Amino acid sequence: MKILNTKKGLLLLGIIAGIIMVILASAGNPKNMALCTACFIRDSAGAMKSHTAAKTQYFRPEILGMILGSMGLALAHKEYKATCSKNVLIQFLLGNILMFGALVFLGCTLRLVLRMASGDLSSYIGLFGLLIGVGTGTFFIKKGYSLGSKEESYPAEGFLLPMLLSGVFILTITSPNLFAWSTEGPGSMYANRWLSLIAGLIFGFIAYQTRLCFTGSIRDVFLAKDYTRLVPIAGIFTIMLVYNIIVGNFAFQAAGPIAHTQTFWNIISMFVVGFAGVLAGGCPVRQIIMSGTGSSDASICVLGMFSGAAISHNFDIASTPTSPDAVGGPGINGQILMFISIILLFFIAFYGVKQANNNKAK
Repeated sequence: MKILNTKKGLLLLGIIAGIIMVILASAGNPKNMALCTACFIRDSAGAMKSHTAAKTQYFRPEILGMILGSMGLALAHKEYKATCSKNVLIQFLLGNILMFGALVFLGCTLRLVLRMASGDLSSYIGLFGLLIGVGTGTFFIKKGYSLGSKEESYPAEGFLLPMLLSGVFILTITSPNLFAWSTEGPGSMYANRWLSLIAGLIFGFIAYQTRLCFTGSIRDVFLAKDYTRLVPIAGIFTIMLVYNIIVGNFAFQAAGPIAHTQTFWNIISMFVVGFAGVLAGGCPVRQIIMSGTGSSDASICVLGMFSGAAISHNFDIASTPTSPDAVGGPGINGQILMFISIILLFFIAFYGVKQANNNKAK
């Protein structure tokens, strides 16, 4: 339908995506997470015992639903294509870095918007860091940054990640004792698994149709003053804002639930997420969606995010939220890793520019 590609159509799809998040939040998911990609990958990694943070262990069906939803629409539109580049290990590293930044901030780019819609002032500070990070990545895009062309691979290769996660989902039903399950904290808050799966499927359809990407939309503004991809994000924000006001969740405060007030680290962590998102070709949400369309690079990036979640909690990198008894924010390990991540991102960016220029010279 051509109308879905217009700004009105994109806004409508964004509104529907926002309604999906309202349903999930009302049905049991953490209210200011709803469908946070980084948080849900972290919880899923914990459920598979990749880390032992007791409050963040639950296999989230929404992630599988998003992948299957994008795959289904790509197949229906005959746009599914298995591809792979020669730099998949860099994508794996970028996936790790995306998760490091997200868990120091305590949320991915999608949760940033959800927190903004609840009046969380620390999220607006994080937005400033995200803009700088995307701007830095865009600078290297203008210089010619590229990790090489994508080559067509065996069609079955693109199905591996969806099949793997489908198998894990089935095991959570048939053999639940194999997994860890939170009894308190955000991991203990969840909607019905079938509702979650269906909601993820629909969100996957929408994210595929709108090319939803929080870093990519800002990059397009910097590159071409194109605001089109911000339209569905505006729809999500509007619906969540109205929902929060109606149910009494909206309040201007230094930091909302499961967030921290460390201004410097909120900026730095989202700088890392924005920069890494541009270099990887998309934010965490976009990586999930692309992994369903046959992109091995995106699938490797998603696996990197699972790895990053495990590393973050096993080595005390993730931040702690602000509470009446604690300021919150990252400990020394998280702080050091943020600077290491920035160094690695600049190295990858310069490498990508050099590789692209060498290819042009041939």
